[in-house]
Amino acid sequence: MEWERAVEVYLRQLTEVRRLSPATVRAYRSDLADLRSHVGDVDLDRIDLEELRSWLWSVTQAGSARSTIARRTATVRGFFAWAAEQGLVAVDPALRLVTPKRGRTLPRVATADALRETLDAMTDIAAEGDAIALRDHAILELLYGAGMRVSELCGLDVDDVDRERRTARVLGKGSKERVVPFGAPAGRAVDAYLVRGRPVLASRAAAAGRALLLGTRGGRMGVRSVYDLVSRTLAPLVGASVGPHALRHSAATHLLDGGADLRAVQEILGHASLGTTQIYTHVSSERLAATYRLAHPRA
Repeated sequence: MEWERAVEVYLRQLTEVRRLSPATVRAYRSDLADLRSHVGDVDLDRIDLEELRSWLWSVTQAGSARSTIARRTATVRGFFAWAAEQGLVAVDPALRLVTPKRGRTLPRVATADALRETLDAMTDIAAEGDAIALRDHAILELLYGAGMRVSELCGLDVDDVDRERRTARVLGKGSKERVVPFGAPAGRAVDAYLVRGRPVLASRAAAAGRALLLGTRGGRMGVRSVYDLVSRTLAPLVGASVGPHALRHSAATHLLDGGADLRAVQEILGHASLGTTQIYTHVSSERLAATYRLAHPRA
């Protein structure tokens, strides 16, 4: 089977069987295309370990981040393991390819007090009744209050939100559905938006559909618009340009700071592995250590 055909079949399996996200599949496609460019017009079964190491070395020399190199290593290991299973290569050349350890990057979080002040200010602005202000307030309250991903938020329909129970049914990574709770402030923001904001935005489109969040023209709001909103709002709080994930990070950290069980936080965030959730324990413990060093006379 030729390179291009093998790659297409493999990526289709990732999409249809393993249910990986479109963004992940695009990254794998890019990695495999870059490998093909590096090795040239060589048959798939002629690729050996040294070729793969040479490719990764070129990526390293180009200044790619360690996380990028780790992902590219995982890409070729997965691809060639599949190719070996399919009989496309006699020996898996990536079997002894070592994945570099990723450096731990602690997520940026805003303090609970700073977020409270910001969201309270947005409550006051939204109270004036502007449809966009009502929508933006609901967005930030849901991102922080439910700790959901921006893609999950933008994918919400009106019927996915149970306003009485204050829960939202979201579709996460791998098309896995889960129900997440949100608090009273988010509930009030959503109620105000649905009553006074969404009807105004929906009137601007011939058919707004059932999307919960609508853009200025009445269609479903896109991820990029939410990024811009969060970046404008949070940059002064964390001292850098950040996206919606910063609110998710903040929600997880504040839950753990408040005594939430790690497993419960894992369920809320929709993490497949507890290890992914545990990074937030590092954030909390480092904050505790910093407080100790500042306050204790014998620190």
